[in-house]
Amino acid sequence: MAEISPALRALAEKALAAWEFEEARLHPIGISENASFRVDTPGKRYLLRIHRPGYHTLAELESEHVWTHALLEAGVDVPVPARTPEGREYVTLGFEGGERHIGMLEWVDGELLHHVIHRKPSDVARHFRNVGRIAAAIHNQSSCWSVPAGFQRHRLDIDGLLGDDAFWGHFWTLPQMSNPQREVIGSARRAIAEELSRLGQGSQIFSLIHADLHTANLVVGEQSLHVIDFDDAGFGWHHYELAVAIHRHYGEDWFDDIQAALVEGYRDVRPLADSAVAMLPMFLLVRSLVHLGWRAQRPEHGTDLSEDIKDAVREARDWMG
Repeated sequence: MAEISPALRALAEKALAAWEFEEARLHPIGISENASFRVDTPGKRYLLRIHRPGYHTLAELESEHVWTHALLEAGVDVPVPARTPEGREYVTLGFEGGERHIGMLEWVDGELLHHVIHRKPSDVARHFRNVGRIAAAIHNQSSCWSVPAGFQRHRLDIDGLLGDDAFWGHFWTLPQMSNPQREVIGSARRAIAEELSRLGQGSQIFSLIHADLHTANLVVGEQSLHVIDFDDAGFGWHHYELAVAIHRHYGEDWFDDIQAALVEGYRDVRPLADSAVAMLPMFLLVRSLVHLGWRAQRPEHGTDLSEDIKDAVREARDWMG
C-alpha cells in the first residue's frame, strides 16, 4: 500500500468529526483503492475509508450498502457500516478541487486469507471450498433478490467488460502493446463477446456479484470468512466471480486443486453445471484482460505492463487455440 499524505490525514480527521465519537484515535493504514484508517474508540474499532475520486457516485456507494445489508440478512459475513448521529453512512467533503466520499465500517479482527494460505499451503483446498460456499451464498441471495427502486451499480456485461464504455478501460488499445499483441488481444475480445452473447444473462447465472472475491479480500476470523471490499461489486456473470477467486493462482502447481475445491464448495450450496465449469478458462482470460485496463488506470501500481501483456497474449492464444 502507498503511504497516506498529510492532506488526506487532515481530511480524515475532518470527516471523523461527523460521527461525533467522544474519543477517537486515527491510525493510517495506507492507500490501495481507497485511503484507509483504523479508528480506535473506547471499546470499539472502525475502518474509515476515503474513497477513490471518480470511481463511484454517492448513490452507487449507498446502493452498495443496501446490498451488503441484504447479504447480512441472508447470513453472509460482510461489512457493517457505522452511521453518523444523523443516520448518514457517508460524509462528502471538498478536497483538492473536487469531492471525496468518506465512509466508516465496523472493524473485523482477523488475518487476510492470502497470508494464511501462503503460511500454511497444506490447508489451501479447505479454504477454497469455503470461498466456493461464500460465492454460492452470495449468488443465492442476489439471483432472487428484488433490486429496490433507485439502486445504482455498474454492469459487468459485454459492454461493461469489453465495450467502448468498459468499466476498467480499453485494455485492447494500450500504447505498451506491439501491433501483433494488439491483434491477438483484439481477436480474443471479439471471440469472448460472441461467447458471452450466446451465454445470455438469465438471473440464475447473471446477478449482483462481489466481482473481486480473491484471497486478499477475505478475512479469516474466529467463526467464518469475512468478505471485504465491495468496491467492484456490480451486476455480472457468476462464472466471472469464480474466475476472480482463483485468478491470482493461475499457473501455480496447485491451481487445479484449488479450482476443484472452489467448485466443490460452491456445489455444496448451489448447483453449478459442468458446462459452467468448462467456461472458467474464458472468464480467467477475461479477468486477465480487464486487469490490464485496471492497471493502466492506476499508475501508482507501476507503469511497466510488459509482463502482464505477455501473459495475457499467451493466455488468449491458448484459449483461442
